Amino acid sequence: MIYISTSCVKNTKIKDSVQELAENDFQNIELSGGTEYYENFEDDLLELKGKYNLNYRCHNYFPPPKKPFVLNLASLNDETFQMSFDHLKKVVALSNRLGADKFAFHAGFFIDIKLNEIGKKLSLDNLFDEKEAIERFCNAYSVIKKQAKNVSLFIENNVFSKTNADTYDGENPFMMTNFNEYKSLKEKIDFNLLLDVAHLKVSAKTLRLDWEEEFENMISVSSYIHVSDNDGFHDLNNQLTKTSSLLSMLKQSDTKNKDFTLEIYDGMEAIKKSYKVLSEVVS
Repeated sequence: MIYISTSCVKNTKIKDSVQELAENDFQNIELSGGTEYYENFEDDLLELKGKYNLNYRCHNYFPPPKKPFVLNLASLNDETFQMSFDHLKKVVALSNRLGADKFAFHAGFFIDIKLNEIGKKLSLDNLFDEKEAIERFCNAYSVIKKQAKNVSLFIENNVFSKTNADTYDGENPFMMTNFNEYKSLKEKIDFNLLLDVAHLKVSAKTLRLDWEEEFENMISVSSYIHVSDNDGFHDLNNQLTKTSSLLSMLKQSDTKNKDFTLEIYDGMEAIKKSYKVLSEVVS
């Protein structure tokens, strides 16, 4: 099944993003960041779900909180951690009400990223104690998982760009950016991997790892995949094309029983073309 992320279309209110996708004949919609909080958004989503026969999934920072912050379940700042923990518990409950069977959020960070720097070049900051941050993340995840019951939880691999590697002089401020880090976290908690292939492409280049080998290893242990393309240096959310190396790698992989979400920021026509190209490979 192929989902489309609401982050692909830019609207202030989630109802407008969902309606835009539904009117372009997309029924599987991943509710993601980029919109603003407003009252009664849930009523709007349920109304649209019934009207267009939609399937939903919530992702990471959705629904947007009243007070914006950067979600980080590994934060050693108590306020940030508590807001993150509370948010994730709320999303699990919302997923149940929306009939969404899966919910994924990003692995944590070893810094608290400023709101205006998310997805961009980071300013230099002191790193948390890595062991302590991972322990906090794992303990919190275990609590949320017990509450999830009818919702399967997934953790998404982070992106580590060369720009941020230069800022941190080679130290990695992000959890789970490669296969070895996935295995290490898997030894601590039992979780499902949401593989973001675009994140992995950038991280592999930054860490000087074999991108195709990393891809093969991680797609083999994931049933939920985020798809977009980039230049290997930055997470650009570019469209898929028939000449994309990523597409040929997907063709060589076992994609049965896997769900995909497109995160394409190049406009509606690019989303439709990417959907067509991907569906020919994974269906």
